[in-house]
Amino acid sequence: MKNSTLNIQVATAVFMLIGGFALAVAGFIVPPLGQIHESVLGIFAECLIYAGSIFGVTIYIRTKYAEMKTYLDESLKEERRVKNEESM
Repeated sequence: MKNSTLNIQVATAVFMLIGGFALAVAGFIVPPLGQIHESVLGIFAECLIYAGSIFGVTIYIRTKYAEMKTYLDESLKEERRVKNEESM
């Protein structure tokens, strides 16, 4: 379940990047040539923000999970070491 959710998030983020880029390119090739309307730029910015938030949140969660796991592992090792010293 967790892996499929991550795949959906990444797929939608990549789709938004591709879609936003396609809109920006289309803005250059429709009349008036060479000018992008501000609404196209706004949608492109929203696509970038969405994709950035998906990737940023994913990276943040992975980092925090790794920090928590490391902290718990070190705490358990310390607790075992103290118990071993007390039993001697």
